[in-house]
Amino acid sequence: MIKEIKIYEQGFEEFPKAGIILGNFMMFLWIALGIIACWFLYPLVAWIYLSLAIVMVYIVLRKLVCTNCYYYDKWCAMGWGKLSARFFKKGNIERFNTNIGIKLAPFTYGLLSLIPLILIIISLIQKFSIYKIIVMFLLLLVSFYSGAIGRKKNCANCRMRLICPGSAVRAAPNKKHS
Repeated sequence: MIKEIKIYEQGFEEFPKAGIILGNFMMFLWIALGIIACWFLYPLVAWIYLSLAIVMVYIVLRKLVCTNCYYYDKWCAMGWGKLSARFFKKGNIERFNTNIGIKLAPFTYGLLSLIPLILIIISLIQKFSIYKIIVMFLLLLVSFYSGAIGRKKNCANCRMRLICPGSAVRAAPNKKHS
């Protein structure tokens, strides 16, 4: 049985480049702050964190999620539809919300914040530093922005929002508030 895919027609056909640049800057900052936070405790862990972040965010999730997305080979909120089209064959949009990548994504992004936060707290207990506090604060700020504010804004304009299990916005927007 073929399941009907409901696309949010009012969503962006392609996202504005300025938002894509901001989103990628925030992702870069998120990973960079995570590296610094890990470095305070164990430099080797920082290198492992960097390697895993790049592999998971830019390769594994792009293959598992983006190849089955409406935005494959289009400018999505992060530009990853274009990135995935450069490296992977197009998948099937009917498989979007059931593939393992959809379950792996929140786990991956959660670990991008959780691992560095745990390590920086341990590092702070070992030796206090205002720099560690600043990095921890910025990491929390960027994590909150990326996971809540930026995500909700992007989901509101995404054509996949009706079928995406990770959408921060499900229902059609209220016309009074649009």
